[in-house]
Amino acid sequence: MTAPLPPHLSEADIRRYVAQVAASGDETARSVSPFTGEPLPAVPQSSAADVAAAAVRARAAQQEWAARPAAERARIVVRFGELLLADRERLVDVVQWETGKSRVHAGIEAVGVASVASHYGAEGPRYLAPTTVRSGVPGVVKARVARQPKGLVGVIAPWNYPLFLAVGDVIPALVAGNAVLSKADSQAPLTLLAAHDLALQAGVPADLWPVVAGPGSLLGQAIIDQVDHLAFTGSTGTGRKLAAAAGERLISTSMELGGKNPMIVRADADLDAAATGAVQACFSNAGQVCIGIERIYVHESVHDDFLARLVAAVEKVKVGASYGHDVEMGSLTSAEQLKATQAHVEDAVLQGARIETGGNARPDLGPFFFEPTVLTGVTSQMRVFAEETFGPVVSVYPVVDDEDAITRANDTEYGLSASVWSRDLARAGELADRIRAGSVNVNDGYISAISSLAAPMGGMKASGVGRRHASEGILRFTEAQTVTSQRIPTPYPSRSKPYLAATRLAVLAQLKAARFKTRPRKESR
Repeated sequence: MTAPLPPHLSEADIRRYVAQVAASGDETARSVSPFTGEPLPAVPQSSAADVAAAAVRARAAQQEWAARPAAERARIVVRFGELLLADRERLVDVVQWETGKSRVHAGIEAVGVASVASHYGAEGPRYLAPTTVRSGVPGVVKARVARQPKGLVGVIAPWNYPLFLAVGDVIPALVAGNAVLSKADSQAPLTLLAAHDLALQAGVPADLWPVVAGPGSLLGQAIIDQVDHLAFTGSTGTGRKLAAAAGERLISTSMELGGKNPMIVRADADLDAAATGAVQACFSNAGQVCIGIERIYVHESVHDDFLARLVAAVEKVKVGASYGHDVEMGSLTSAEQLKATQAHVEDAVLQGARIETGGNARPDLGPFFFEPTVLTGVTSQMRVFAEETFGPVVSVYPVVDDEDAITRANDTEYGLSASVWSRDLARAGELADRIRAGSVNVNDGYISAISSLAAPMGGMKASGVGRRHASEGILRFTEAQTVTSQRIPTPYPSRSKPYLAATRLAVLAQLKAARFKTRPRKESR
C-alpha cells in the first residue's frame, strides 16, 4: 500500500518524474511518508555504470551549452523560476509528502528556489563577465580575467531541504555554463525530479542535467570519479569523507555542513521579539535546519523573563500533519531523526537537565512527530550540549555579560550561523564581528541572511568550505583564466643589469603608490 496522494499530485505526475532517473536496471527503492509511515512510490535505482554513462552524455551536452551566451542561459533559468512559482502547489505537495514539513515551510522552500533563479538570471551574466585588471606593464600589456565553466558539476544535497538546497546549487552551475550531475536524496527523490521536470519544460537540455538515484554509500564515489567540482550539503562527517575522496582527484569542492548555532540575547533586547524569533529559528522544519538555532545565551538579568516568554510562545505552536496552512510545525522526516532527538533529550534529562516544555514524541500525530522542546540546566557532559541535534530542541543558558556570551557562542567546532538580539544595533554589530560564523543575524534568527541572495552564505571551521549565493555562489563553478596581450613586441633583454635596474625602478614606483593609498587619514574635526 502506497501513502495517499497529496491534493495536487497525480499518478501521471509520479510516472513522469520517476522516468527521468538515469537508471538502466530493474532495482527500485521506497522511502516512507513521515505523515503516515506508509511507503512512497518506488523510484529506480542507479548504478555506478549509470553514473558514468550519464556523465558522458552530460559532457557532450555541456559543449553546446557553454557555447551559448550567458544571457541566453540566464533566460532559461528565469523561465525555470517562473514555472516553479506557477506549479508551486504541486511542488509543495511533493515536498510535504516526502519530508513531513508544514506547508508554510515547504512553501518557503519553493519560493526560495524561484528567488535564486531570479537572482542568477539577473546577475549571473554580470558575475561571469570578463574583467580588465592592471597589468605588469600598463599601457604596453593588457590583462583580462575570464571565467570558464568547470565542465561537469556534481550536486549532492540532503533530505531536509530537498528543493532549495539541491536545485539552489544547480541554478548557478547551469548559468555558469556547466553540465550538472545530481544525486536525488533517497528520502526525497521525487522533489528533485519534480523540479527537474519543470527545468526540462523551461528549455534545459535533458542530457545537460541528469539525475541519478541511490544511496550515497554506493553512488558518492562514483559521482566524484566523474565530475570536475562537487557541491555537497550535509553532515560534517560525510563532508570530510567526500572532501578526502575529491582531494585524491584534485577536484574542487564547496560544502555546507553541520552547525550548533548560537543565539545571544542581551539585557537590552526586546524580549517578546527575541522569543518570537527564537521559535522561528529553533523550530522551523521541526528543527531540521542546518542554520537553525540550538543554543540560546541570555543575560542573567533577563534570563527568567525571556525563558517564560519563550516557553509561552512555544506552547502556542500548533503541531500536526496537514497539507493546509492550519499547522505551524510538521513532523521529523524519519525514524532515525526521531531516535536521535529522543536520545539527546533523554540523555540530558538523565544527567539533570530540565524540560521547560515539550520533550515527548507524539505518535498520536504521526510516526515521527516530536514536540518543540526547551531545555535548561544543560551541562558540557550532555550530548545535546555540543552535538548537532537536528530536531526541535533548544537549550537555554544564562550568561553574565557580553564577553561570557561570545566565549560560549564560539566554544564549538562549528561556525555556520548565529543570532544576536539587542536594541543597541552598533553594539550588536560589534558582537557579530567577533562570532566565528559564516552568517550572523541581528534581531533575526536566520531568514535575513539566507534571503539576502547578493550576500554569500556558508560556514567557517567544521561547518563548510566555500559559499553559495552572491558572486561567490556562481564563481565557485568556474575556473579563472588570465589572458594577457602586448601592444608592441617586447624582446628579452640582452643584458640583465639594465633590465633589473628598470624593473627595480618600476617596483619602487608601485610601492610609492601603495604607500600613498595606505597612508593614515587625519580625523576630520
